[in-house]
Amino acid sequence: MNERARHWQYDELPGVDLLRARYVRKTFVRHTHENFVIAAIADGVEVFHHKGGDQYAGAGALALVNPDTPHTGRAGVPEGWRYGAVYPPVDVVAEIAAETTTLRGTPGFVSPVMDDPHAVGLVHQVLRAADEGNALAADTLLRVAVTRLLRLNGGPLPRREVRTAGARIAARARGVLEERMARPPTLEQLAAGLGTSPFALLRAFRDAYGMPPHAWLTDARVRRARQLLDTGTTPSEAAVTVGFTDQPHLNRHFSRMVGVPPGAYQRERKNVQDLR
Repeated sequence: MNERARHWQYDELPGVDLLRARYVRKTFVRHTHENFVIAAIADGVEVFHHKGGDQYAGAGALALVNPDTPHTGRAGVPEGWRYGAVYPPVDVVAEIAAETTTLRGTPGFVSPVMDDPHAVGLVHQVLRAADEGNALAADTLLRVAVTRLLRLNGGPLPRREVRTAGARIAARARGVLEERMARPPTLEQLAAGLGTSPFALLRAFRDAYGMPPHAWLTDARVRRARQLLDTGTTPSEAAVTVGFTDQPHLNRHFSRMVGVPPGAYQRERKNVQDLR
């Protein structure tokens, strides 16, 4: 069974990433998204590790991941899984929540898996409307789907406050890695610069961000590469800029986090820009 995926944007849904895919052997490594993930399973089963445990989403269910939440992804059955996904930005979800729900604070999803064939159908209708260039339908159906999911499975996201000494050290370490993304220090150098030990820093960082510094850095590099690709930077230039050794190195990590290679990702972005 062939794997296929399309990751694109529709000009009339600004900032919303769209994905339609069938995966069999595909494995997503631990990564995060800046946007919400609303993945509607059409058939098969997806398994994803989320907050300490494996979650199973089968046909008629949705996999729901809040922004900046580490998770993975793989097939739960031999035939893999087929799904469509929308990735609305934080401000879009907050706007919908404020207008259509009684949620206060920053809204998000409570449970990572929700059985709701009707909402699954809405997500696939959003993708179909985007494919057909039906802006009114795409925007309407996206808002209806997000409203339904928030009403049935919504709640305020906990505020991430840096209170403990370990959390403050982790935040400082993250700042260093962001500044020195292309040429990062070793764990020992990073810890010494922050006045702590390597293992203490490792524990603090994992507690704060759900993954060790090296995994967080790879995730951050792919995010930065996506931004560069969106502005027209070539994949080979983006790879070196964010700190990967070469384009094949970027290709491997990009595909394992985004779901498509950087060249295919950029071609879809260019199509949107050409339409504009």
